[in-house]
Amino acid sequence: MTYEEFADTRLGALLRYAVMLTGDPHQAQDLVQDTMVRVQLNWRRVARSDVPERYVRRMLTNQYVDWRRGSWARRVLLRGEPDEVSAPTDHAQSAVDRDEVWSWLSRLPRRQRAALVLRYYEDLPDAEIAEILGCAVGTVRSCISRALATLRAEYVEVC
Repeated sequence: MTYEEFADTRLGALLRYAVMLTGDPHQAQDLVQDTMVRVQLNWRRVARSDVPERYVRRMLTNQYVDWRRGSWARRVLLRGEPDEVSAPTDHAQSAVDRDEVWSWLSRLPRRQRAALVLRYYEDLPDAEIAEILGCAVGTVRSCISRALATLRAEYVEVC
């Protein structure tokens, strides 16, 4: 598989994952672009890995956890094909619920948020999450447990 084929097939999924991490589509685009530049520069190493997508997802997650904004002049917008989304029945309530969840997620530490996104959005097992985050499986479980406890406490305060 070439870099171009990989980018064509996986860019949309990586962008959706980045949106879940950052909570902001514009930051997600910047994050994915920075990561894809690094992927292209290191494509031989990425292509030799057992699962290139997992390797790239780890790069993206590490980039998110350690991210420092660089110059806007170096950025070029990458876009995947938009997915069709069915309209929710109650737009107002969906927006309120979505904003509330984003608000709660934005208060979590980056590693905890990344662990939650990998578990519940990407549906990965603990071992793969640990590999992506570069930590032990026990650390993953601890991060997820703490994040869920924080979110539960936030929910109880609202109710």
